[in-house]
Amino acid sequence: MPEDNMDKPHIVTCTAPVNIAVIKYWGKRDEDLILPTNSSLSVTLHQDQLKTTTTVATSRSFQEDRLWLNGKEEDIANPRLQSCLREIRRLARKRHNDGDPDSTRSTGLSHKVHICSVNNFPTAAGLASSAAGLACLVYSLAQAFGVDGDLSGIARQGSGSACRSMHGGFVQWIMGTRDDGKDSVAQQVEPETHWPELRILVLVASAKRKPIGSTSGMQTSVQTSCLLKHRAESVVPGRMVEMIEAVRRKDFPAFAELTMKDSNQFHATCLDTYPPIFYLNSVSQQVIHLVHRYNRHYRETRAAYSFDAGPNAVIFTLQQHVPEFVRVVQHYFPPEANGEDFIKGLPVKRAGLSEELKKGIGLEPMPDGINYIISTKAGPGPCVVKDSAQHLLSPDGLPKKT
Repeated sequence: MPEDNMDKPHIVTCTAPVNIAVIKYWGKRDEDLILPTNSSLSVTLHQDQLKTTTTVATSRSFQEDRLWLNGKEEDIANPRLQSCLREIRRLARKRHNDGDPDSTRSTGLSHKVHICSVNNFPTAAGLASSAAGLACLVYSLAQAFGVDGDLSGIARQGSGSACRSMHGGFVQWIMGTRDDGKDSVAQQVEPETHWPELRILVLVASAKRKPIGSTSGMQTSVQTSCLLKHRAESVVPGRMVEMIEAVRRKDFPAFAELTMKDSNQFHATCLDTYPPIFYLNSVSQQVIHLVHRYNRHYRETRAAYSFDAGPNAVIFTLQQHVPEFVRVVQHYFPPEANGEDFIKGLPVKRAGLSEELKKGIGLEPMPDGINYIISTKAGPGPCVVKDSAQHLLSPDGLPKKT
């Protein structure tokens, strides 16, 4: 191989999805390995609307590992990120030493890496940005170093919920019992094609960085919340079984009720933490009232809410109810400029709003409470981007000028 080609960076670009847990993960039994106190279950959102894109370049000409996030160079010494890097390199070396003929990247095992990553959604605002980001990092590194197999255990060590973003559709993270964490992995329950009528609406109440990060919040909850222990031992195991059955049967009322109850209990655990943690704000609480009154009006469960560690509501509903529910949100959270930008993602048909429904809901509007809605559905897991024009790094391994 000519000398100049040896120095030319090997570049790979991948994308990975956000996931929203409907049975929540909160609390670790091992901080270093990120082993959870309970199993969890999530829906992977479609990458056409929410994704992280990551480009990894490897070259012997690079002097050090470097990282750029959303256009800004960051410290790559983050312990969790280093854990993922170390584990991928270890597996690549093992594969090479085992004499795998497909280990095409074996020549680059000692090469430094440049990593560039961007989100197409607000970072650290309670929209599972770390899950998508770390899943994308692990998947991209695995592609660059020729590593395959189940990568969810590595992604878990970067960010717990990232293990669920390694699969599409409906995914369970099995908590496992082993001290080494080898059995704490994510598995697909059903693919993204399983429930085509299911729709997800992300109501973005605040794109600001959340005041208390998930990691520190969990640590305090584990130390101080009695409810957390009860939840992990007595509530979640049964809910996991019920939720998997509801998903497999495509039983929306059962799915919706479990989703809302589990979201409520997660936030009750945050309140039971000492000092208490408040991730929900007045807009979040208004959304909760709105959903319950909407369902009560129709005497059936047509919509469900779920909130992660942030104020943004994730609404689950069925395709036929989307136009009306979006109109309800627009009415009760009137945007300053009620233009096309209020709804992003999958197109939503225009719908009217009956006086009877308005009377049935009976809430005071909260102007500008919701910045915008992202309309999406269940989607696939990480994938490789074939088009080299989509690389975030130039052929020299540095970020492209934007």
